[in-house]
Formats: sequence, C-alpha cells, structure tokens
Amino acid sequence: MLSAYPELVEFLPCQSPEAWVNWALENQTLLLNDHAHCEKKAASTAMSLMYRYVDRDNLLHKMSRLAREELLHFEQVHKIMRKRDVAYDHLSASRYADGLRKHIRTHEPARLVDTMIIGAFVEARSCERFAALAPHLDEELSKFYISLLKSEARHFQDYLDLAKEYSNEPIDDRVAFFRNLEEKLITEPDEEFRMHSGPPSVI
Repeated sequence: MLSAYPELVEFLPCQSPEAWVNWALENQTLLLNDHAHCEKKAASTAMSLMYRYVDRDNLLHKMSRLAREELLHFEQVHKIMRKRDVAYDHLSASRYADGLRKHIRTHEPARLVDTMIIGAFVEARSCERFAALAPHLDEELSKFYISLLKSEARHFQDYLDLAKEYSNEPIDDRVAFFRNLEEKLITEPDEEFRMHSGPPSVI
C-alpha cells in the first residue's frame, strides 16, 4: 500500500515493529480512542499554526485544509466508536510527540521549520501505521484506514514543503536529527499502548 508513496517511505527511518502491530490488534478499543485524540490534536495544531503565523500565506492555505480534513477524520473515528459502543475517554499523551517537540529551536524561522518537520514525521508515521494495520483489521476498519492513506501522505508532503519554503537554509540536517529521534521513539519499548508508541516493554 505504501509503495504508492515512495518519498514517505524513504523519509521514515524504519517500519513499525511487528510487536507494536500485534499490540495494536490486541487493544483495538484503545487504538480507536487514541486515534480519535490524534485526529483532534492534529486539527488543533493546524489551527494554532494559523493563529501564530498569520503572515505566512501558503501555511494558512495548507493548514486550513489540513484542519478541516483532520476534524472530518475525527468525526469518522468517533462515528465508528459510537457504533461499537466504545467510549471516548481521556488518555495520557504518548511520549512520541513530546519527545520530538522538546527539541524545537526557539528562534524564528527555526522554530517554524522544526515544527513543520515534526509535523511531517507525525503524518508520515500515521500513514505507515494505518497501512501496517489495515490487512489485519475487520473489513470496516480496514477500509477506513486505507481511505486515510492518501490524505495523511499529502499532509506529510505539505508539512515538508512548508519546512523547505520557510527555511533560510537546507533542512537536511534537521530532518536527519529528527529522523534519529523518531526511530528511537518508535523502536524503544513503551509501558502504555498508543497510536505512536513503541513496542510493549514486556512481550
């Protein structure tokens, strides 16, 4: 499925561990719950960027579209949850996003560039995980996750393109820096299952 998005595959440092895939299949209620939270957070992030960078025309255009799509995805996940009597509960955040964001530089435009690069990794990883899970899920969930691949891949590309557009220098070194962090966050064990967690600490 991901063969249609070679740039995304090349961008990511690794595939999701098989142990994480198995963990997800054993925790599908939690998977749906955290997926809903992720879509809502993605929309919120896009809106926050629109408020912070009101003078960046292309960012405003792309983030407005992204926010609408992420809210639609939230509605779709929530609809599936309601159909399956899965409660939408509060969840603690995974270490993934914070593990990346704590390394964002504080001066501009470096802050914006790092934020865009992290956004690209989050969207790319989401896309990769949907593709990894889809073959193992029931028909409804499988079709839904496959339907998300195209938009998640476009979101990845939008974030990466914006990072390049607003940087005063090549972004290769920063991409490499965050790629190394992302690989550790994805492959090192986690205590709690989340959409972007590593594999279970006890297998």
